[in-house]
Amino acid sequence: MQSASDDMIWEVINHQFCSFKTTIGKALSDKQHFCRHPYSVTGLCNRTSCPLANSKYATLREDDGRVHLFLKTVERAHSPKNLWEKIYLSRNYTKALAQIDEHLQYFPKVLIHRNKQRLTKIHQYLIRMRKIELKVRAGKKAKLVRVHRKVEQREERRERKALVAAKIESVLEKELTERLAKGAYGDIYNFPESPYQKALLGAEEEEEEEEDEETEVATDEEEEEMVEYVEDLDSELEEDEEEDMEDAGDYMGDGQWGARGSDDDEDDDDDDTNKEGDSDEDSKEAKKPEKKRGRRKGPRVEIEYEEEREDQHQDMVST
Repeated sequence: MQSASDDMIWEVINHQFCSFKTTIGKALSDKQHFCRHPYSVTGLCNRTSCPLANSKYATLREDDGRVHLFLKTVERAHSPKNLWEKIYLSRNYTKALAQIDEHLQYFPKVLIHRNKQRLTKIHQYLIRMRKIELKVRAGKKAKLVRVHRKVEQREERRERKALVAAKIESVLEKELTERLAKGAYGDIYNFPESPYQKALLGAEEEEEEEEDEETEVATDEEEEEMVEYVEDLDSELEEDEEEDMEDAGDYMGDGQWGARGSDDDEDDDDDDTNKEGDSDEDSKEAKKPEKKRGRRKGPRVEIEYEEEREDQHQDMVST
């Protein structure tokens, strides 16, 4: 169980400041937080591994070839002098594991597992140290290899960039799908389902694109066949307007159509011969074709004329 004081301590350490906290890596993706506290189990800066933010804690330390188990409990929190209990572990690896299980039976299982891992690492480097010392005593010079951390980090970054630039996965997937389409592996296949589904979807999309292109070409051809070119309708309208204007020139009123000179000759049979000559001249002038007017665009118009004759007017006055 984690107490309220432990949570408060972790809030301060995690979000404000901790003198044991260190960070490696400049980029956000490469940043890692480590703990330099001597009693840290894993060396990582997190909630379960922090020796300051856990009132119930256990860790292992090595001193002159001997491994010690350090225990921290709530009952001794009031006296910092006696805060850590120191227990010597056996040099035998199996007996030391048994001692850890005995003393940490009421501790969290995660903490027990971390301490066992730490004990294994300590025993491994103690064995290597003994081997190196035996070689030195035998007169053989031990070869110590330096670890170049900056060089290794630089090489790792270059490898990651090269992998991204090469796109190995996409190239391999494309090559395998091409071989699968050609039937290079026979009739029976045993491969993961997700890449197979991706390949099927890609093939279906290509077929759909080809079908869409064919349909577009067919529709374009049909549209070209449906297009026709016809004569402009304005010329017909203009001819009709010209005919209407010619008919309007022949209209004499009272619903009668014809040349005005001929009608006057019929009505004035009793007039003198001079009048007949004048009427003939008038009829000739009326028969002359009128000049065509300028073209005018617009709707068809019907024109009506009303004329009052002098003899009708005199009859109306006499009555």
